[in-house]
Amino acid sequence: MKNYITLYLTIVSVFSFNCYSQKAQLASADKKYENYSYIDAIKTYERVAEKGYKSADMFQKLGNAYYFNGKLEQSAKWYGELFAMTTDIQPVYYYRYAQSLRAIGENDKANEMLKKFTKLSDDDSRGDLFLKNVNYLDVIKNNSGRYTVENAGINSQYSDYGAAITLNKIVFASARDTGSLGQRKHTWTNQHFTDLYVADLDGEMNPGTVDKFNKTVKSKFHEATPTFTKDGKTMYFTRNNYLSGKKGKNENNITLIKIYKATLENDQWVNIMELPFDSDNYSTAHPALSPDDKTLYFASDMPGTLGQSDLFKVQVNEDGTFGTPINLGKTINTEGRETFPFINDENEVYFASDGHPGLGGLDIFVSKINEDGTFNKVQNVGTDVNSPKDDFAYWIDTKSRKGFFTSNRDGGEGFDDIYKFLELRKLACEQVLMGKITDAATDEILPGAKIRLFDSRFNLMGEVIADAKADYSFIVECGKVYNVRAEKEDYTTKEEKVTIDKSNGKTNLNIALEQEQCKVAVGDDLGKCFGIKMIYFDLDKSNIRKEAALDLEKILDVLSQNPTMKLDIRSHTDSRASNKYNEDLSDRRAKSTINWLIKNGVSPDRLIGKGYGETELVNKCSDGVDCTEDEHQMNRRSEFIITAL
Repeated sequence: MKNYITLYLTIVSVFSFNCYSQKAQLASADKKYENYSYIDAIKTYERVAEKGYKSADMFQKLGNAYYFNGKLEQSAKWYGELFAMTTDIQPVYYYRYAQSLRAIGENDKANEMLKKFTKLSDDDSRGDLFLKNVNYLDVIKNNSGRYTVENAGINSQYSDYGAAITLNKIVFASARDTGSLGQRKHTWTNQHFTDLYVADLDGEMNPGTVDKFNKTVKSKFHEATPTFTKDGKTMYFTRNNYLSGKKGKNENNITLIKIYKATLENDQWVNIMELPFDSDNYSTAHPALSPDDKTLYFASDMPGTLGQSDLFKVQVNEDGTFGTPINLGKTINTEGRETFPFINDENEVYFASDGHPGLGGLDIFVSKINEDGTFNKVQNVGTDVNSPKDDFAYWIDTKSRKGFFTSNRDGGEGFDDIYKFLELRKLACEQVLMGKITDAATDEILPGAKIRLFDSRFNLMGEVIADAKADYSFIVECGKVYNVRAEKEDYTTKEEKVTIDKSNGKTNLNIALEQEQCKVAVGDDLGKCFGIKMIYFDLDKSNIRKEAALDLEKILDVLSQNPTMKLDIRSHTDSRASNKYNEDLSDRRAKSTINWLIKNGVSPDRLIGKGYGETELVNKCSDGVDCTEDEHQMNRRSEFIITAL
């Protein structure tokens, strides 16, 4: 690879906390229908909490209810109660609490929470590449064996490199001698200056006869590494600082290289101009367009470069103007050389680097571009494509998995040669994260639910709507931690954390949403609105425990809000101990529950109840049947059956 054209650049990933709050509105608490009553669980939780009852689960639900609705002042209050009560808290709540604190101006405390979140979360900050990749040769080996590689058939004894594809043609740079009397040689290499050449591609992407590219682009110096818009009418390319017969030099009297733009008119490339961010004092080179033609990537050693050369991107505006170049950052760029970017339609950036762990010289690497513009971990594409020499200028068609790259490896025809390849399998280990969205109480499917995918630091990765069968799916990376958030009108937003397996396949994550308002009728169990499975008593006793009182406060609040509601309170046991003992114990407990409610203001004529012992088991676990503790627990339950509304 010649040093007159070799700019090496990298991409930086800027870490950002981006959490998108949901706007699912809470329905009216007073809404009633004939024969039905709607119980607003959140307001009940809040009223119970205001009485001084404390529960981590309740504070989480209160905080989440306000957080997902963008009411961060209230979420800060309830998350604060959560953190004051316990230290056994999932990392996600440090993040949510930090965002809530930021909203009310408590930035120092928010920063403290974010530091703790960063320490507890799955990702860690990037350090020295080689120290963190001490087994990088093993990684490269695992990434290898994925290609078949052969000579592209268009090489000469000189330097041939940098293939670009446009309208079923391959365009590349070559220093081959064309026989022109005016052909000049470069003093560094004693080879001719490079010009652009072209060949047609057949249906299998095999190049045909090589011809000179359009002569209107040719100058006395180097032209190389073109990229074309989808319509083939605009080209960006690299050339020495030379335009309209004038050669530019920097303060050291050296002619650097720049990116130029040209447009196609009447089969001629005209309107050749340098780009506004070019300079006589630094180089820009090796342009590559994003698939939508709206972003131009390139290599440069301009001010702000992290190493010898970095990768940058710049917005291409509809009116033909350009934005401000942005360094891609430390995930891509190193203190070494990063160069020759290529971006495909699968949001991947390929580039050459000698700063990332490789096999020697320039190696080709790839990173996934996230929706927020950050980059996933950089990966070496493996041997076959990479060698101990310089390997660069990678291009791939994502449909056929065929492509080209350049290398000066041993066994070639010239100084640099273009090789064609077939990728047999993708590098990235991917999984399908899929599931179904249902109603938690009825198991009915919920088509139309909105599902959002976040990475472990809550950067938004994607968003889908559940289909007619309430199914959703995302393509995710193996071994990663994600957060899946589901929301639907009239339901409480729910977020689940999932760790993806480290091998290709599928991960299933079903999400059951709870209704914001619990719809009940005569015969329903009011306890299901609040997830009350059992009112807890001390072993073999019937006095109300503290955690039982918290659940009974919820029932008390509903009865207060619905003065005509009546309940049949039923207590059940498992089959262990004698029938008589279980019946007496459960009856005492049912009566203790009724007495607690009456003591706290409920009229006795609204309550009936008794104990059923082990007479109404919900599973097979009768006397003499071997069951697990979880199976026995299903039978130990309390019910609050609505007898009147």
